[in-house]
Amino acid sequence: MRLWSLHPSVLDRAPLVACWREGLLAQRVLTGTTRGYTRHPQLERFRAADEPLDAIGHYLCAVRLEAMTRGYSFDGSRVLRTDAANPGIPVTTGQLAFELAHLRAKVTLRDPAWLPRLPAVAAPSPSLVERPGAIEPWERAAPPL
Repeated sequence: MRLWSLHPSVLDRAPLVACWREGLLAQRVLTGTTRGYTRHPQLERFRAADEPLDAIGHYLCAVRLEAMTRGYSFDGSRVLRTDAANPGIPVTTGQLAFELAHLRAKVTLRDPAWLPRLPAVAAPSPSLVERPGAIEPWERAAPPL
């Protein structure tokens, strides 16, 4: 599961679609309606929000908005909290840089034509607020120190 911290506009087709699908799974985990992925580290930041379902709802709405901009049809009725306020989930500059490098490596192999659309510095998803720091402790794909 990868719930990207990056702004959805920088994701190429494959991670945008996967982010939607995995975000819906995360929503099910947070509602307690699935037994899988309950301890997934990427959910820590949503669970830490004052209203976890609002946080994932806001996140999913941002992903859906980007998908709609591209002409994709993501079913908004699947989002439980479409009117949620921005949760302002913190994300570190190190995490954003790590994810941008991760995305760049994948795009280089999968869709090189997308590379020019990747920024030099990553912006966070609308549900997140950037703060200084290294890679987040919940990141499991991080290289060993």
